[in-house]
Amino acid sequence: MSKLTLPVRLALLVTGTMLPLIVFAVGIAYSNYRQDRSDATRRVLETVRSMRLVLDSEVQRMTGGLQVLALSNALQSGDFDDFRRLATGFISQYGEDSVLLVADGSGHQLFSTVTRETTNLPPRNNREIVERVFASKSPQYSDLFTGSTKQRPIVTVEVPVLRNDEVVYALSFSPPIATFQKLVEQQRPNDQWTVSLLDTKGRVFARAPNPAETFGKQASGALNDAMARTPEATLSSVSLDGVALSSAYTRSRLTGWTVVAGVAESSLIAPLWRDIAITSLIGGILLLTGLTFAVRMATTIARGEMLHNLLIEELNHRVKNTLALMQAIAVQTFRSSSRDERTKFEGRLGALAEAHNLLSQEKWAGSELRDVIARVLQPFLLSNPERIRMAGPAVPLSPRLAVVLSMIVHEIATNAAKYGALSNETGRVTLDWEVIADTPKSRLRLIWSEIGGPPVTEPVQRGFGSRLIERSARDQLGGEATVDFLPRGVVCTVTCVLDEAR
Repeated sequence: MSKLTLPVRLALLVTGTMLPLIVFAVGIAYSNYRQDRSDATRRVLETVRSMRLVLDSEVQRMTGGLQVLALSNALQSGDFDDFRRLATGFISQYGEDSVLLVADGSGHQLFSTVTRETTNLPPRNNREIVERVFASKSPQYSDLFTGSTKQRPIVTVEVPVLRNDEVVYALSFSPPIATFQKLVEQQRPNDQWTVSLLDTKGRVFARAPNPAETFGKQASGALNDAMARTPEATLSSVSLDGVALSSAYTRSRLTGWTVVAGVAESSLIAPLWRDIAITSLIGGILLLTGLTFAVRMATTIARGEMLHNLLIEELNHRVKNTLALMQAIAVQTFRSSSRDERTKFEGRLGALAEAHNLLSQEKWAGSELRDVIARVLQPFLLSNPERIRMAGPAVPLSPRLAVVLSMIVHEIATNAAKYGALSNETGRVTLDWEVIADTPKSRLRLIWSEIGGPPVTEPVQRGFGSRLIERSARDQLGGEATVDFLPRGVVCTVTCVLDEAR
């Protein structure tokens, strides 16, 4: 894979920094949504429980009034004309649409507030609830059915009229449906909510919104199934209007009717999308700003790097010209000298040039010790690369150390090639180095060991190469160089202070 350009790398850096923050912010928004949704579900359940209490309170008020009427002397004695006055006063508090009637055990009406006639009254349409009143001797509450008097859907509150602990009549009251509709609308928190009252069969008899369109309809399937399993629960459902709701319901133990409420899912998820949109917008702006600065910074850096490379190339060109000029001067200077002296000087220039070439490849930022040594020793390894074994840790060198050490190693290898282990076919060289870190500044120790070469004799007079090694190690490296002429071969040890890492 090709190396990425600096603008691309900086852009990836900015993107890699910003995207996790954006994802984290979106995660927080989603977590808040989940918490808000949980709170909304709990609030819906609390609302239906509160409405159930209000509904039960209203129905108990009706039931209590009917029980008082059932104990009246007029009704106990069967004086329906006198009872009409009491009945009219009772229904007046609920409105003209309310009806109060009295029926016997067979469902035959004996009294109705709708008419003063008592002989031709129609039988009760809901015989089942009359039978329940007579059988239980306690108040009963009907499902939605069509009344026989006004022929419209009603619900009724039924109480028994007892005489000598026996039920003689069923006193029935059908309050206006508007009473329950008003209760629903008053308890509805806001327009995002759907609130319904259902009878025991799951049919709607009061609802907000759209009461007229949904009156008498069966509750949705999911809600019906849930109500069949448990008297109270929270669930996700779809309303009769086709709106997705987060719903809750609870059933009244008094009437068996169910209060259902739900808040639109859209009202719950809207804040999530709003938060995500705001987070994405802000994150996008920050990301775009960061990318813009990254590209501008990359352009500036690239321009500086281009100038840096240009200066290095110019330096390389000038140094190479200088080395070529030195070589030309040497050729003229050593014209009358021996070939051996000219070869030595040219070899030293070559070592200096190789060190310079290596540093040029690394943009003059330094180089690795192994690379410096390998470059200097390359001419001596052409015939047999196994003759010189190198071992040691990775040691980064500054440009100054790289140049001086390359000169020292070149001199040692040249002497070995002329007089020592590299001058025959059997000689071997071991080049080891280590870093000594027990002083204020780390030091490098390099050991050149020869074996298998010609017999070793210590020279009577030191040559220029030996003096170059010693002076370079002492004056330029702040260290020392020693040469030991052992019977098995020459051992040269160079120590120097390493430059501080930059």
